[in-house]
Amino acid sequence: MATDDTTTNTDAQGKDLGTQGVEDTVKGKVNEAAGKVQKNVGKAVGDDETEAKGKAREVGGKVQSKAGEVEQKVDDALKQ
Repeated sequence: MATDDTTTNTDAQGKDLGTQGVEDTVKGKVNEAAGKVQKNVGKAVGDDETEAKGKAREVGGKVQSKAGEVEQKVDDALKQ
């Protein structure tokens, strides 16, 4: 189904789906950076659990960021 420029796709909360990829990319990069800090703090104080949680958060942030980039590409492709 074709849409024109005046139609906005929204989710159940009314959020513009066209911005979701950008939001996920930014949130992912923030989580990635926070995870690196947490991992390094854990490593510095010798807390293996904190280090592991930081690594997991860092990896999760990378995944979220990449997913956001893919969402942006899909959105761009659908606009054409």
